[in-house]
Amino acid sequence: MARLLFDATRLAWRARRNAPTGIDRVLLAYADWLDEQTEHVVIPVAVAGGRLVRVSPARYRRLLAQARMVRRADAGPLDQAWADLLEPLGGGAGTAVRRPVPATPRSDWLPIGADLVRRTSLRLTPPVEGDLYLNVAHSGLDHAGLPAGLARRRVAPIIMVHDLIPITHPEFCAPGAEARHRQRIDNVLASARGVITNSQGTADALAVYAGRRRGVAAPPTVAAPLGIEPTFRPGIEPAAAGRYFLAVGTLEARKNLTFLLMLWRRLAEALGPAAPHLILVGRRGWENEALLDQLERAPGLGRLVHEIADVDDDRLAALMAGATAMLAPSLAEGFDLPALEALAVGAPLIASDIDVHRELARGATLVDPLDGPGWMAAILRALEGPGRATPFQPPRWSGHFARVSAALREWAHDASRG
Repeated sequence: MARLLFDATRLAWRARRNAPTGIDRVLLAYADWLDEQTEHVVIPVAVAGGRLVRVSPARYRRLLAQARMVRRADAGPLDQAWADLLEPLGGGAGTAVRRPVPATPRSDWLPIGADLVRRTSLRLTPPVEGDLYLNVAHSGLDHAGLPAGLARRRVAPIIMVHDLIPITHPEFCAPGAEARHRQRIDNVLASARGVITNSQGTADALAVYAGRRRGVAAPPTVAAPLGIEPTFRPGIEPAAAGRYFLAVGTLEARKNLTFLLMLWRRLAEALGPAAPHLILVGRRGWENEALLDQLERAPGLGRLVHEIADVDDDRLAALMAGATAMLAPSLAEGFDLPALEALAVGAPLIASDIDVHRELARGATLVDPLDGPGWMAAILRALEGPGRATPFQPPRWSGHFARVSAALREWAHDASRG
């Protein structure tokens, strides 16, 4: 039975986070799947100083349990913020909710060497010929020696690429992100036996970068849309009965939320007391100074725009179920999990007309992300209601892993033949 070295580095990196991001959710889904599959002996590993070290089973289980905690002991303040949010949505006299939570900087992530090695939970894991190395979280791929060293040992690196946004849209990302991600993708192109992507759009972007920017062919690639959790389904009791719209995701530049707030100022001017609420669900990210200026200082938005973070799946699904529409005006996405979750719940979706939404968000109203009149018209049409989304069959993890399993078998067979 072949060994599969499963990279769990991110579980330790993100140990201080109290709500999983999209990549965190993918890592956890893979951990669950690998627990159930029988084709490979799974060995959890982490990257320390560019080398693979083995995570003890007990430590791995503790890291998984910690990662699955959606909230920590600060649930009380979140409960209060949730109650404060529901009051104005239900027609009460409450004011706008502001519960800003900044994105966790890299300096606050738990370093692998200092944390795990000190706990003596790890030891060096010499990969052997025929092993598969599976990395679904981009962890450690900017270490040039890692994937190349595995390939020299005739270990097959299998890498998931979530997006190329830091390369294709560096203006939306934190300083230094472009160089780090370019190093990751170049290492993938040089060493990977196979690549998994979350959408055909990401696969196409990888192929374009490989051919036009590096003059090489991309490794064999399987596009496998991510799964939507069963929590997001039709028939959920709405969180509130008032008129409100919802946008979900880190508050960062590529989400195009500054544009959305400008629309809300127009709505407030045009509709007065009848203007709908807008809820922004997500932590504050980067390159978002203009957005924060509007949130904190723009006239007319004070009573209408709410900001809340670290909302658990049950509450998020209830917000989606009651929304007049979900809004996804992003300028760039690799997958856009919240948009598909809203469609799975049955909420109408108004989304930017970009590749991933055209590919996966079937039944959504698509509008150019910079077309102000088009977005205003779509929002006003949604307010006229009633309008539930057309029936939507969301991608499920079972379908994702069926594609991945078949690809792993093929790549393992190819690796065994050299």
